Amino acid sequence: MAYRAGTGPGAHALAQEWEATVPTLGKDADSIRRRQASANRNLTQLKAALNAAWRDGRTPSDAAWRRVRPFPGADAARRRFLSFEECRRLINASAPEFRRLVQAALATGARYGELCRLQARDFDPDSGTVAISISKTGRPRHIILASEGIALFRELCAGGAADETLLRRESGQPWRTSNQQRAMREACENARIIPPVGFHCLRHTWASLAVMAEMPLMVVAKNLGHRDTRMVEMHYGHMAPNYVTDAVRKHAPKFGFKPGKVTPLR
Repeated sequence: MAYRAGTGPGAHALAQEWEATVPTLGKDADSIRRRQASANRNLTQLKAALNAAWRDGRTPSDAAWRRVRPFPGADAARRRFLSFEECRRLINASAPEFRRLVQAALATGARYGELCRLQARDFDPDSGTVAISISKTGRPRHIILASEGIALFRELCAGGAADETLLRRESGQPWRTSNQQRAMREACENARIIPPVGFHCLRHTWASLAVMAEMPLMVVAKNLGHRDTRMVEMHYGHMAPNYVTDAVRKHAPKFGFKPGKVTPLR
């Protein structure tokens, strides 16, 4: 139902009905774009399977799925991220119970769900890492922290049991699905961040600022939990335009060519 099978009144009503059945999904632009990008990837795989069935003669026509078009622009580079100044304003404008969650997101680049599941045992002060055992991709990883991130997690873990949830609300309850949406909206309003951003933008912010600080793309990808650099290059590579150029010029083979005497033509 997420695909753009049509644009008439019926399709619009179907879209409204679908949105009404999933009230916990984010309504900000980035959340919508991410859902559309996921739908596009699923559509690509589905079309490949249907085309294989059509070529094998298991269906008489491929006309039905040929008319289905992916969401336009869903896979475009993510350009929205916060500056250091905006990050400071957002932290200061956040409610006390939400502030630690924002700081943890900016220190790790982790997803909201990953942060909500963190326990004290997941932080290793000796190596300065946070273990993510359950992730969107299903692959565990260790996030390497910078010095201020290590200090933050030391404070979060102080006096806590190994199985204690690190990031909790003032009531002592853990952060649940979509609990962050209202808190993030209010923090953006108080911090005068226009247009407001969703919580996932904090992950983009970590990656964007890291790339612009010339962190190697493979290191960025590893901390974010990507298998390789393709996703990082697609969404953040434009922020490091000299990365490929510098790497090629540094590591390309050199053959000792000697320039000849060439007189340029007028």
